[in-house]
Amino acid sequence: MHKALYPGTFDPITLGHMNIIEKASKLYDEVIVGVAAYTNKSNLMSLEERARLCRLSCAHLANVRVESFEGLVVDFARALGSPVMIRGMRAVSDFEYELSLALTNKKLNPDIETIFLVPSLKYMYLSSSMVRQIAELGGSLKDMVPECVQIALQQKAGLSNG
Repeated sequence: MHKALYPGTFDPITLGHMNIIEKASKLYDEVIVGVAAYTNKSNLMSLEERARLCRLSCAHLANVRVESFEGLVVDFARALGSPVMIRGMRAVSDFEYELSLALTNKKLNPDIETIFLVPSLKYMYLSSSMVRQIAELGGSLKDMVPECVQIALQQKAGLSNG
């Protein structure tokens, strides 16, 4: 069975992430969305909230499951038996960071291959940090996040649906 791990913080999961997950689900028998506990940044949502929203967002994909993890992503991939790690690449600005990450992961675990997927053009601009800012300022998240995420962010901000 060919499986791939798509790790990230998913704070929150966006339609760009979903686009990558849907593409990966067509390429691999099983895709594990790995929600990282350690994020090296302050999160808007707890690990449990992020994992729950990922599960809700991916429920329509039979070969996708969501797992949260702590520690090094290469150790998590090894424990899952996943030789492939999926990373999204939106723009040239992502390249240096993503290449550095892939090379570091390869150094830590030579058995892991990183595969880069590019989201559809309509999601190239999307980032979780942008979504968080828009949510905090009460802007519309239509066409940026799954509906369950939009509702959760509005509730967190104390805003009504709209």
